[in-house]
Amino acid sequence: MNATLPTDWIVPDWPAPAGVRGACSVRTGGVSSGPYASLNLGDHVQDDPVCVAENRRRFAAALGSRPVFLRQVHGRGVARLGADTADGVEADACWTTERGIACTIMVADCLPVLVADAAGRAVGAAHCGWRGLAGGVLESLWAAMQSAVGVQGGEACAWLGPCIGPEAFEVGPEVREAFVAGDAGAAGCFHPLARGKFLADLPGLARRRLQALGFSDVRGNDGSTAWSTVADASRFFSHRRDRLSGRFAAACWLG
Repeated sequence: MNATLPTDWIVPDWPAPAGVRGACSVRTGGVSSGPYASLNLGDHVQDDPVCVAENRRRFAAALGSRPVFLRQVHGRGVARLGADTADGVEADACWTTERGIACTIMVADCLPVLVADAAGRAVGAAHCGWRGLAGGVLESLWAAMQSAVGVQGGEACAWLGPCIGPEAFEVGPEVREAFVAGDAGAAGCFHPLARGKFLADLPGLARRRLQALGFSDVRGNDGSTAWSTVADASRFFSHRRDRLSGRFAAACWLG
């Protein structure tokens, strides 16, 4: 299959080696309607299954590789993907060394993170809501990839996709504590509000985690409004904004 990405999709600008591909869909270009309009890829959000199947077919055709859709549970489980891996594996991160298999993460406010080693031997992806990020999903993914190909953080690159922006992600003190307990510097990613609440910088927190793993060059979402799912209803699904919402996806694969 040859990839022909829609012109309005987001293509990672990252120093990935030749043969490593990445893409992030937006909400346009599908057949779903109502709150799921139009390229909803989530099969768990009460959308018409026929529409979801057609949207996923279009997504796969655009990638030119077979996306594997996980059953994401906001945990730290990691799945190694192969030609025989079916959709629905319970995990919040995945990786592969096989060509033609796209590591795929669905989101509608959580942060998708794509990872590739500099030699182009393995790619991975993680679903980073605050629970998974604080719980170590990135660390679990990287440990699994390292055990397979033996790379270090400085020999890999990472890209952060769209997510809820720091201007909109209001959280309670327990979220701040979950991060600050193991990293005092993470306090800088939380802006205090009234009544003990905070605005949290999810991409900023992910960058800190990746840097601690040895990633010196992390590209993509910088926390600006242009990357905020909540701020741009025309491009992105957002559960926080709409409550009833579809899902878009970020994927990386070895072409």
